[in-house]
Amino acid sequence: MKKCFAFFLFVALIAVTPASKASSVDTAKPEDVGLSSERLQRIHQTIQRHIDAGDISGAVTLVARRGRIAHFEVHGLMDIDSKRPMPKDAIFRIASMTKPVTATAIMMLVEEGKIRLTDPVWKFIPEFKDMKVAVPKEGARGQTPAPNSAPPFYTVPASREITIRDLLSHVSGLASGPMSNSEAAKVARKPNEVLADYIPRLGMTPLEFQPGSRWSYSPGAGFDTLGRIVEVVSGQTFDQFLRQRVFEPLGMKDTFFSAEDRMARLATIYQKTEKGLQKPANPNQTTTTKYFSGAGGLMSTAEDYVQFGQMLLNGGQLNGKRLLSPKTVELMSSVHVPDTLPGRPRGRGFGLSVQVVSDAVAANFRVSDGSYGWDGAFGTHFWVDPKEKIVGVLMIQTSNPEIWRDFENAVTQAIVE
Repeated sequence: MKKCFAFFLFVALIAVTPASKASSVDTAKPEDVGLSSERLQRIHQTIQRHIDAGDISGAVTLVARRGRIAHFEVHGLMDIDSKRPMPKDAIFRIASMTKPVTATAIMMLVEEGKIRLTDPVWKFIPEFKDMKVAVPKEGARGQTPAPNSAPPFYTVPASREITIRDLLSHVSGLASGPMSNSEAAKVARKPNEVLADYIPRLGMTPLEFQPGSRWSYSPGAGFDTLGRIVEVVSGQTFDQFLRQRVFEPLGMKDTFFSAEDRMARLATIYQKTEKGLQKPANPNQTTTTKYFSGAGGLMSTAEDYVQFGQMLLNGGQLNGKRLLSPKTVELMSSVHVPDTLPGRPRGRGFGLSVQVVSDAVAANFRVSDGSYGWDGAFGTHFWVDPKEKIVGVLMIQTSNPEIWRDFENAVTQAIVE
């Protein structure tokens, strides 16, 4: 009799205990956060037009405002061959949307006094001391080199050491153009190497330009180097640091470097061609479980990444878990590289790992001045709008920058108060 009573009590407790939330960001009706339900439908209409045009196979879109999710929808297919519909928990290769996560790790160590933004990189990786800068030879200036080749060049000493801030803001010149990339290719990472094996070799390569003299994107080397610095300073592997210090506190349960145990949820990559959307050679290849790229190695879901974006919008904390101080987030999202520096487009400055909209009209963007965010090579995109208190996340797996602007427009036109 006592066993039966205990069983029924257990069942009753289950019945009245609320289910745990999948997301630590609450949901809300659009009108409760100043958005129009009717106008938000234009997000689906916008994405569907791109699906119908053969630009993408499918997408997940998510919009949070004033700390609550007001829009979370799926569109199209995650895999065309199987005709599998896109699920809300689809996993995407977020590529360079890894960079703001890496910057957060660096800024956490800055707050702890273990790193300064002005520290030279060689302080943590000695091979980066006394770097050289590539200079095109006379007669090579202005010439267009053959594909996959660099113009002839010689080297001169760098005018100063490259710093943590230089790497975060893409003004270091490290593997940032044809000359530096050609030399970096000669010391390329080998299979099964880790950050500690590969990154020191980059210190032997010349910079593309004098540090700080221009902005030029460092797709891999700059932020992979920052990942190695996190390892040196923290004594942990980069993936361990991110998991323990960022993902677990934020409840990002589906953000990681390898999807081997979750392949069924991994959205397929497509490339747009004249013959339509085509898979690359290895459409579902996961990244190595040894080389943890701070520049582009992470995979995530829309629901996970909104936790990260909301943490930034909240000034460094989410649900009582603080990663950064408000002043540090403000520093990250400030303009460190103005649009007047060579390499930056009008109205679009650059902060520490994020693009900052300094003049939305000049940039032809439909977001507020002061908005910031970044995107990934496979089409993922996010932005934070502090003025409107919005976090927008777009997850797709086909590169198409037009969709980023269309998505932003569809979100901002739904703001009614």
